[in-house]
Amino acid sequence: MVILAAFLPVIAGALLPALKLKRRSLRVYVAVVCLAAAGLTAGAVAKGGSVILLSLAEGLDLKFALDGLGGFFAAVVAAAFTLVSFYSFKYMEHEGGESRFFCFYLLSYGFMLAVCFAANLVTMYLFFECVTLCSMPLVLHSLKKEAVSAALKYLFYSMAGALMALLGIFFIWNYSSSHDFLLGGVLDPELAAANRQVLLAVVFVSIVGFGTKAGMYPMHGWLPTAHPVAPGPASALLSAIIAKAGILAVIRVVYFSVGPELLRDSWVQIAWLVLALITVFMGSMMAYREKLLKKRLAYSTVSNVSYIMLGLACLTPEGLVGGLFHVAAHAAAKTVLFLAAGAIIAVEGKTRVDELAGIGRRMPVTMWCFAISSLSLVGIPPLAGFVSKWYISEAAVSAGLGVFGWLVPAVLLVSALLTAGYLLSIVVDAFFPGREYEGSLKKNEPAPAMTVPMMLVTAAGVLAGVFGGSLQSVFAAIASAL
Repeated sequence: MVILAAFLPVIAGALLPALKLKRRSLRVYVAVVCLAAAGLTAGAVAKGGSVILLSLAEGLDLKFALDGLGGFFAAVVAAAFTLVSFYSFKYMEHEGGESRFFCFYLLSYGFMLAVCFAANLVTMYLFFECVTLCSMPLVLHSLKKEAVSAALKYLFYSMAGALMALLGIFFIWNYSSSHDFLLGGVLDPELAAANRQVLLAVVFVSIVGFGTKAGMYPMHGWLPTAHPVAPGPASALLSAIIAKAGILAVIRVVYFSVGPELLRDSWVQIAWLVLALITVFMGSMMAYREKLLKKRLAYSTVSNVSYIMLGLACLTPEGLVGGLFHVAAHAAAKTVLFLAAGAIIAVEGKTRVDELAGIGRRMPVTMWCFAISSLSLVGIPPLAGFVSKWYISEAAVSAGLGVFGWLVPAVLLVSALLTAGYLLSIVVDAFFPGREYEGSLKKNEPAPAMTVPMMLVTAAGVLAGVFGGSLQSVFAAIASAL
């Protein structure tokens, strides 16, 4: 079941160009594949288990296994790709090239699930690279000069980050007593003690390398370049889901391979915290200054994904719980924000923030979804973004991090104020354009195929906050072995 869940979208995507389906048949084909993969993922998560895909050499297996962490990420991936696919059916009429788009869409879907299911570092790295190669064509979909340039930048940054991560994998693999992921780490104690400084260096390089996909400074440059030129649904998935491949990889390296004890109170933890804090503050400042809507949201992703990094860098169960909660909160909120931005571009042709006055009157459903998701990212209770930031701040205060114990909550607070400035200002202008506004107020809402997915994901974000205790217990169970 776990093999089918991952490779059904891959096979279906690979076959799609040869089938030459007309628009209606194409939509049915993609919808069936996405729903089937989501159903298989749910079944695989419920059943668990492991399977060896291929033995490359003695002790070098490509292997799938499902634990609580992989199950959570797989569920988020399946839900997002399935809902966004229905939005994409209508949106891609605006972009064109639907067969090519959905080919790489399905390939990215399958390989993201494979990253979630990976049982060891080699398997994860292989499919992590496949995600990069198959999501890059989504960025260059329009084939315009700026799209090709952005896609190449995404590719070069991602490959550079992956090579950095590979260096760490070589060393970690060599110093491990077991190669399958295990919460708490699998390093051989004697080898780890004898080579501690080498391990610290390569783990730091791996964190920065995998952090490239998550947009962590100094490897964040691809993200604000790629998002504005990609189709709306591709931007949503790059920000909300594919960037989380970097987060999952970092968790697997730190918590499931070397173990947090190796890094606790080391220079690596300090450097990691510093880079994450810089990213949070810098991303918020750049978003506040940016006038292009999708680029503003891209800088917001740079900032918000590093909230997760801050939680993880605490190296405590509470920090892991807070980081995982923000994975869910950010995935829901940023999916909606980019889908709303895509709807505005497709229906109104507006791309700049200063063009959005009164748009809440013309597109009320779209902008209400945008508003609620913006409030979540700001951190307004009882929405999911507030709950996740609360857990991250609490983890930093209780982790015994010295100056970082107050610096992390302080930077999160400043970032929240900046987030309110760059998101809620859009909402206020959209619904209250002022007396001097002379534009049209005629309703111009996108088709239900675009608004319904936005409404469903918005509702999921609200429910995740209202019933945060139940979700927290799921994450606490994942972290309980630390």
